Amino acid sequence: MTVYEATIKRIEYVFREFDNVYVSFSGGKDSGVLLNLCIDYIRNNCPDRKLGVFHMDYEAQYEMTTEYVNETLASNSDILEVYRICVPFKVTTCTSMHQDYWRPWQPDMSDIWVSQKPVNCLIEKDFPFFNENMWDYEFQEKFGLWLHEKKKAKRTCCLIGIRTQESLHRWRAIHSDRNYRNYNGMKWTKEMYSNVYNAYPIYDWITEDIWTANARFGWMYNRLYDLYYQAGVPIDAMRVASPFLSAAQDSLKLYRTIEPHTWGKLVSRVNGVNFTGIYGGTTAMGWKSITLPAGHTWKSYMYFLLDTLPEEIKQNYMSKLETSMKFWQTRGGVLSDETIQDLHNAGIEIEIGSDSNYNTDKKPVRMEYIDDIDSKDFNLIPTYKRMCICIMKNDHLCKYMGFSLTKNENERRKAIMNKYNALL
Repeated sequence: MTVYEATIKRIEYVFREFDNVYVSFSGGKDSGVLLNLCIDYIRNNCPDRKLGVFHMDYEAQYEMTTEYVNETLASNSDILEVYRICVPFKVTTCTSMHQDYWRPWQPDMSDIWVSQKPVNCLIEKDFPFFNENMWDYEFQEKFGLWLHEKKKAKRTCCLIGIRTQESLHRWRAIHSDRNYRNYNGMKWTKEMYSNVYNAYPIYDWITEDIWTANARFGWMYNRLYDLYYQAGVPIDAMRVASPFLSAAQDSLKLYRTIEPHTWGKLVSRVNGVNFTGIYGGTTAMGWKSITLPAGHTWKSYMYFLLDTLPEEIKQNYMSKLETSMKFWQTRGGVLSDETIQDLHNAGIEIEIGSDSNYNTDKKPVRMEYIDDIDSKDFNLIPTYKRMCICIMKNDHLCKYMGFSLTKNENERRKAIMNKYNALL
């Protein structure tokens, strides 16, 4: 069975089991293919059904992406129920050392918006659960429950076009043994709320599958990818997401060539855009082979970098570092035999455990933070150099260190959700 055939079976299953189905559509290649798969399925099998489309409009994006979204939605308006979101939620930015988020459609900055709100979009007043402390991913989760209740649905499913090839985090979202909150044992689904689920029908596709499908079925796609290809961007590195995210720093400079008028607006919209556009992907942004300044260790250089930051940002990094240190000293991380040998060869003192709570053949290792090490698994070992890279990349969440949300961040998120659940 091909991945296409497997996906059709998954989509068929979703439409059979859920009376309310919608697709999260960003305007990128993966969500575009997923939307086209669903559109074709409805037209061929259940033309009387409607498909919801959830599109978070981030204000700052290529005009070609906006044109693609507009054309796709308009050409299938007979079967689509569109929810185009223009809300000033918080969005992570990695272009600035002085701010860790920005807000699309921020009302008091309407004079420098990169684009204007589309007709019939939904704004903050349309969502009683919205509050100014809400991040974009929190809004996306709450939207599913809001739509479920609004439609008075029996079961609601949000289809999301993520692929496990993209990252280890996405692979674990599907294959982790801890993914027990799924629908009827389908590992490619996840329960978000009671009778509200996310589903990932194209999780096993690779990048080449996406473009093969577009060519074979003649589907409409974002023509921005053609320009990326002509600019020499590898197909696995093409991104149309928010230009201020860390994953887009390398390609941010392409705005200057592809849409110089949009670039001019970006520069004034979010702090640090011009610097990142020039130096993103270079040693200045901590991406490639960064070098240690003379007279410093990586530990001393880390503290030097921290002292250049605003106090709130500095304390955020310090909190992450303290948590990571405690983890490696008490619980330990799992490392391969080859990496353990690298540590032994470097004379690093470590304590190796016999078993681990993780489902892996690797061994748990407890150790102190070290300055640096020459190992192919450098990105798995606790070093001050990795922390320096986080700071230089403006990686406020320290994803490069393996972090997701901290306990405090999760508690704050939970408190907000509980508060607005009570209101609803």
